[in-house]
Amino acid sequence: MAISTSFLIGACADDKAAGKAAKDQARPAVTDSIVLGMGCFWGAEKRMAAIPGVLDVESGYANGEIAGTYEAVLAQEKLLRAGKATQRNHAEVVKVTFDPAKVNLEKILVQFWESHNPTQGDRQGNDVGTNYRSAVYSHNDAQQALALKTRDTYQSALTAAGYGKITTDIAPLKKYFSAEEYHQDYLVKNPNGYCGLGGTGVKYPVTGAATTPMPATAAVKAPRLDAKALNFDRQLIVFEGEDCAYCRKFKADVLDHWQSPVAIVSTLNPEAPAGWTLEKALFATPTIVLFEKGKEVSRYTGYSGEAPRFWQWLGFHLLTPAQQKIAFEQGTERPGTGSNLDEKRPGTFVDPISGVALFRSDTKFESGTGWPSFFNPLPGSITLHEDVSMGMKRVEVRSASSGIHLGHVFDDGPPPTGKRYCINGNVLKFVPDKAK
Repeated sequence: MAISTSFLIGACADDKAAGKAAKDQARPAVTDSIVLGMGCFWGAEKRMAAIPGVLDVESGYANGEIAGTYEAVLAQEKLLRAGKATQRNHAEVVKVTFDPAKVNLEKILVQFWESHNPTQGDRQGNDVGTNYRSAVYSHNDAQQALALKTRDTYQSALTAAGYGKITTDIAPLKKYFSAEEYHQDYLVKNPNGYCGLGGTGVKYPVTGAATTPMPATAAVKAPRLDAKALNFDRQLIVFEGEDCAYCRKFKADVLDHWQSPVAIVSTLNPEAPAGWTLEKALFATPTIVLFEKGKEVSRYTGYSGEAPRFWQWLGFHLLTPAQQKIAFEQGTERPGTGSNLDEKRPGTFVDPISGVALFRSDTKFESGTGWPSFFNPLPGSITLHEDVSMGMKRVEVRSASSGIHLGHVFDDGPPPTGKRYCINGNVLKFVPDKAK
């Protein structure tokens, strides 16, 4: 999990004090709280805050033997991994304060168990380290007893679903430090941040419900992707999050229109397919990862609506340096040197990154200029832009789907349009028509 550099400008001290006083005044006379660790506290905070009756959720650090700061926790984890420290690190936790008249502790613990995978030891998904351990830190014996009871109940459901032993650290709360202000309400401040990737999908057993175990395949909400069903040589995987607005936007902007030659698949599971490797932990959703030979070679993190920037990222991995110069730097190939100049077969010329069709071969003509020329593009395939570079006034042609530079259009073409779309052949991919 990375430190965010996005800060919201807060109110003045007097406004904060007034707001706190009003909030405290609205609280019931009797409240209770418990400290829970579910991996990265950003997603945990959001999950627990959604429970009716919960009054406040605060991110913090608990039950370690070091200073209670984010920097100290990260530094301690590095020392532990290197075998240079023995002091226990803090867990990233949330302190959940609730109104016991509106929600009981058992309901909060049920949400806790269902919202993460408590069988992973010192990790949660791709966040690895003792600071990401699952934990319940109680204030009294009654809380401790209920935590153990609900653990045993949930263990029976996990066992029936094929999961291993719960590794959650259940103990009295000994130390607690509030996390830094920029960690509080993180996903409210940063809606395109790490949305949380869900738990096991195994439901907590309800009293009186049928006792037939749910099969493992049905219980797992987001199964790990099967590597056998993917393209080992080159595969894009979109790691999404539940209730993630920008995941839905990426789907609407890009995925729903996908024609790129690169295979792509989406998942709510934060782990790479078995046998494949992620270079580092995910920290935002959606994260689009490009795998080659089962290994991550690049990633695009935190899409927020900038489709051309995404296509440029992908293009740098699909295009040659010469193609990149044309596509992203408005370069021009030397006349007579580009590909597709003499291509005359029936077919379609497409965008080499997005795969979207640009021109049909029956609109191609011999212009004598040394570049592939067309008198008409396919509807909606291109955009036109004023270009005053090189001391000339011209009209630039770009691909509407990826935004890459294609060439220019002139008014000296043949009928019926009178246009000449002068296009760099090296940024066209030809797809011949299938034989009938």
